[in-house]
Amino acid sequence: MSITDAPSAPTLPNQPLRPPSAGPGNSLHAHFERGLQAPICLTWELTYACNLACVHCLSSSGVRDPRELSTAECLGLIDEFARMRIFYVNIGGGEPTVRRDFWELLDYAVEQRVGVKFSTNGSRITQQAAARLAASDYVDVQISLDGATPAINDAIRGAGSHRIALRAMERLAAAGMRGFKISVVVTRENVDQLDAFKALADRFGAQLRLTRLRPSGRGAKVWRRLRLTAEQQRSLYDWLRAHGEEVLTGDSFFHLGAYGGALPGLNLCGAGRVVCLIDPIGDVYACPFTIHDSFRAGNIRHAGGFGPVWRTSELFLRLRQPSADGACGACGMFDRCRGGCMAAKFFTGLELDGPDPECALGHGEPLLAKASAANLPAASSDHSRRPPRRRAAAPSSPVLLAPPPPAPDRSADRP
Repeated sequence: MSITDAPSAPTLPNQPLRPPSAGPGNSLHAHFERGLQAPICLTWELTYACNLACVHCLSSSGVRDPRELSTAECLGLIDEFARMRIFYVNIGGGEPTVRRDFWELLDYAVEQRVGVKFSTNGSRITQQAAARLAASDYVDVQISLDGATPAINDAIRGAGSHRIALRAMERLAAAGMRGFKISVVVTRENVDQLDAFKALADRFGAQLRLTRLRPSGRGAKVWRRLRLTAEQQRSLYDWLRAHGEEVLTGDSFFHLGAYGGALPGLNLCGAGRVVCLIDPIGDVYACPFTIHDSFRAGNIRHAGGFGPVWRTSELFLRLRQPSADGACGACGMFDRCRGGCMAAKFFTGLELDGPDPECALGHGEPLLAKASAANLPAASSDHSRRPPRRRAAAPSSPVLLAPPPPAPDRSADRP
């Protein structure tokens, strides 16, 4: 995520938690690396409930968690965001609009002057919803799409999801909303469609946002199959350099800086420094791609709420220490790529102070080949919907089917 991804919002109030040291490291980069009094942007997953089952879902969403924060707790959290003057909040899920109180929470955030961007598959963007969103200068909408064509997109996001996303874009554009985002997770299957994605964004007066595929959540199961080849990575880098500020990346691809020049953005891992994640039950993680016990800093339901977790958790204080060069120290490109993505390394079994598994110079590939699949860390929770199971047949007996599944659980529609 980067500051440039934000909708209109208050000016930055943040000061570093520890003042930058004097000398050559006293730069904007060093300022952010030491952590701020409040996140620049915070991702808040309102629910694990989702009407889709995307194969790369970073939070393994599908079914609502019964411990989900209540409406009152969510409103209190928004009050805290306002007091901390967080630059903006990126609301996601799951599919956040399935919560009955979604619009109440959105309106309340706007009233408190908390900038909001929410990510959606578009299935609940009605004409009325589009008009409501277009009337607000404090809300940004991000429609997820992973293929410029139905064949590519629907293989990732589910049958009919391409049509649903385009219908939402058409409604937003017809309502007069400009600058909404089309969010694409770049994969081996869609990287050749970058020009088509850009044309689609231009057609609707939207802005293209590209993000990196991480081996997080369900994405761990498809990462090796869908991750970019070395040739595709270089092609993506060249395309991003050519399009500059026209396309947002949320600092997803700072590891590609080793090709020679930095991409627009902060170009560092902001986990626990300038970004973090709050999940539907109030657990706070270093970033949206590290939903694992190893990166859980605390819970907002504990005394003091979110603020103390952000400012004093042992995990975040450790992440704000100057990063060690580690195995990458001898590489002349370390200052440009900073060793890459922490989550990508963790979930592929690599050392956190070593090279990114998709290191632009190829240093991650030998280590990736040696990593044992049996020892890879799994996500701490999985909320994926499960298909009905068949009962095992007894020997010499006819196959018996399991009883019909119960009526669909509509609790995802309730706060």
